[in-house]
Amino acid sequence: IEDAALFVIKFSIYHYGNTTMENITTYHSKTTQGIWPVFISDYLDICDPVLVFDRFMEGINLEKYLKDVPIHCTGRLRYDPVSMLKTVLFGFMKYGYISLRELEDNCRVNLRFMYLMKHETPSYRTFGYFIHDVLQPSVEELFYDLNRQIFAEEHIDLNHLYIDGSKFEANANKYQWVWKKATEKSRYRLFAKITALFEELNAELAPSGIAIPTNTEYAPEYLAEVLKQYTAFWKLDEADFVHGRGHHKSPQQRHYERLREYMSKLDEYTEKLRICGDGRNSYAKTDHSATFMRVKQDYMGNGRLLPAYNVQFGIADEYIAVADVNHYRSDMDCFIPLMEKFHEKYSFYPKYPIADAGYGSFNNYIYCEQHGMEKYMKFPMYKKELTDKAYRQNPYRAVNFRIDETGTLRCPNGRAFRFLYRQNVRGNHFGRQEEVYQCEDCTGCPCASDCKRTDRNRTIRINRELTAMHQEVVDNLNSIQGALLRMNRSIQAEGTFGILKTDRWYKKIVRRGSDAVRMEIFLVSIGHNLYKYYNKKQKMRQAA
Repeated sequence: IEDAALFVIKFSIYHYGNTTMENITTYHSKTTQGIWPVFISDYLDICDPVLVFDRFMEGINLEKYLKDVPIHCTGRLRYDPVSMLKTVLFGFMKYGYISLRELEDNCRVNLRFMYLMKHETPSYRTFGYFIHDVLQPSVEELFYDLNRQIFAEEHIDLNHLYIDGSKFEANANKYQWVWKKATEKSRYRLFAKITALFEELNAELAPSGIAIPTNTEYAPEYLAEVLKQYTAFWKLDEADFVHGRGHHKSPQQRHYERLREYMSKLDEYTEKLRICGDGRNSYAKTDHSATFMRVKQDYMGNGRLLPAYNVQFGIADEYIAVADVNHYRSDMDCFIPLMEKFHEKYSFYPKYPIADAGYGSFNNYIYCEQHGMEKYMKFPMYKKELTDKAYRQNPYRAVNFRIDETGTLRCPNGRAFRFLYRQNVRGNHFGRQEEVYQCEDCTGCPCASDCKRTDRNRTIRINRELTAMHQEVVDNLNSIQGALLRMNRSIQAEGTFGILKTDRWYKKIVRRGSDAVRMEIFLVSIGHNLYKYYNKKQKMRQAA
């Protein structure tokens, strides 16, 4: 009996003891306990993008780009600005474009961002203040210094620069705009109203011998002075003015209110013209730096008029070597600023700037000649000149007219063209002139229907220098080297914008204002170059 009782006691202790342990293990513990790594780098591959990025950044003195970090003597410790800079740049490298809230979220849950931030999690506001106050003044310098580091390591050839531009829609209301020409027309109509008002005032002040000088144009300061003198003469006080139904305004009150209204309106027009400036014809009300441009919306080229920025890139071996942001609608006006930016940062001009037909102009060709650059930029009629034989050999084109033994220009029917005068070409910066010729007599010419469209004698304009330049460009681009450069330009320059817009989903400007937009483009460009650098390192490693 004692042995049986002892057996029951031992079995109960063993059975209930195991049951208790099983319950503790099953219901009072979690499978994620004890899994958090001591070192995050232990969970990252040796070729992980963040480790390659960190090793590259260790060779650069990042502190020199963080000179404007505010110093606080009290309060909590500041986040490490070098770590924040690395985190921001890695975010643009990884995603193409990353928002502030995505940065904050990645610092909480992403091991790569935790590794860079050392387990700290700044808020999206902290990242915003850091980017705007600390990074924005030095982001351009950082971009070009990183480029020099990459180009020296990769042995990049900067003499071959592939140029292209694209219009990025601005973060602005597309239905609120200001047109320069419409504003100028409204301003001149206002000048006429002001003149009519001054004539009324002169008629009113004639008994006192006072006359207000009139003109075709007026400044807001002049109207303010007239208003001041008129108020002092009649001793007007706005507190004594009457308003509403049943009250009759005096002539002086009516003139005072009209003059003040005109002055306010003239101030508005003057400010609009000042914001618009000389280089553009429009701007958006919600982003004064954005210009309305024709932006492509689909692969068929169907576009809409939207507020946008013209972003220009110069590509060398798939890297963005130089970047610029302009408000010009045409790429022709963007070429010289881009080349000046390249020369400012790299101290030389590229030998072979290759661009499409949007950049070929007399100004740009002369600029290339002056700075030792070859002409590998198509002109607007290049494709038609090359592929359309009927257009190229059309006998009624002025460039195909023959010159006889006496040096006289003659049409296909043999009639002479006489030199009239030379005239400057509008918008030319190098004194370009073209010669104007007119046919001596087109009466009864059997070729008149094919040669001209009016009843008057035909007039032609010839610029022999530009024609010679076009022929030089055709010879350059049709050579073996020119064909290879054209093919590379379509791959690298247009491919870069394809990667940014399609692969990395950066299609629209997020920030407002020229300085903020420029900073954003430089951050995107830095991310693209680091992304290319890592991909090339991986390809070399796989090939080895």
